[in-house]
Amino acid sequence: MRTRRGVCYPKVINNNMCIDNRVVVKRSRNDFSQHMSRRKRSKLSPEVIGYHPDLFDSLPDDLVLSILSKLSSSAASPADFVNILITCKRLNGLGHNSLVLSKASQKMLAIKAQNWSESAHRFLKQCADAGNVEACYTLGMIRFYCLQNRGSGASLMAKAAISSHAPSLYSLAVIQFNGSGGSKNDKDLRAGVALCARAAFLGHIDALRELGHCLQDGYGVKQNIAEGRRFLVQANARELASVLSLTPSALTSSNWLSWNPLPHHRHVAGTGTGCPLLSDFGCNVPAPEAHVANRFLTEWFESKDSGSGSGLRLCSHTGCGRPETRRHEFRRCSVCGTVNYCSRACQALDWKMRHKAECTPVERWIEDDGENHGNGNGEDDDQNMVES
Repeated sequence: MRTRRGVCYPKVINNNMCIDNRVVVKRSRNDFSQHMSRRKRSKLSPEVIGYHPDLFDSLPDDLVLSILSKLSSSAASPADFVNILITCKRLNGLGHNSLVLSKASQKMLAIKAQNWSESAHRFLKQCADAGNVEACYTLGMIRFYCLQNRGSGASLMAKAAISSHAPSLYSLAVIQFNGSGGSKNDKDLRAGVALCARAAFLGHIDALRELGHCLQDGYGVKQNIAEGRRFLVQANARELASVLSLTPSALTSSNWLSWNPLPHHRHVAGTGTGCPLLSDFGCNVPAPEAHVANRFLTEWFESKDSGSGSGLRLCSHTGCGRPETRRHEFRRCSVCGTVNYCSRACQALDWKMRHKAECTPVERWIEDDGENHGNGNGEDDDQNMVES
């Protein structure tokens, strides 16, 4: 029997054998069933079987890396990035790419001390190895102060400082001023001033304050009171500008820009309200937000109850978190002796935020004739620190 095209149908000899004019083909039942199932599937359209092509898998890796890099640089918390990593294997693999980790923001690296683990340590190290300066600084501070791995911590901070990371430069300056990790003879005041000057040039507010006080006091550098005051005014101006940029609504609030003396400061008639930027301790702005590394140090030593029995103290400025690496490393307040600070910048911040109201009684600040005893620029007796 022939088809319309003139081709003969194959003759069936038995269930397992087919023959035509050219060749004899042996088919098994399994092969025949598989062939028929394939023919059925090929006739069905994607809409019928509910098939949808995976467009995500068709995206090139460089495009996905660009998206992940943008996310890591703008993440507001570690959870924003972790939620992406656990989405699928591809995102988890590309999320650990060095390009993505090198763009990680400061807030993405804000690991809480209570969540510290070997995996968190490993993640920060991966970011640091990828060239992320924020990770180098954060991990360096943790290793130097918390894990007491002084050499590795200082090396990581130095790696970030080479890349002009201002907080790393300032932290290395504090280490040089105090001789942290060594003995009292390991202090290098000139190196500390040089590091502070570099950080101040990059706009670091605490470094500007520290450098201003060093110039006023002749600490590690030739004394220059006028230049020191200029740096202190500049530090206040930068602090005020940063706060106003973060809170635009404050521009319409007059109390932010006005002098806000503490209760024991008596206004002298005829002197006027004064300019808040003329005093390093009078600008009415909230406390600046602490770096994630400093917040980690504060949480770490609060949970460890550091200092009980060891004699080591924490810096009294709540936004610092630095501990002593040896006994009597930090200098205490020369008036009350109850607080101690790792630097003059921390003392200035804590003084205007808190300690000014607690340090001395009213009689020490106000003379009998009603004139202010201090000049408000950090030169009065209450602003000096002495070695413990």
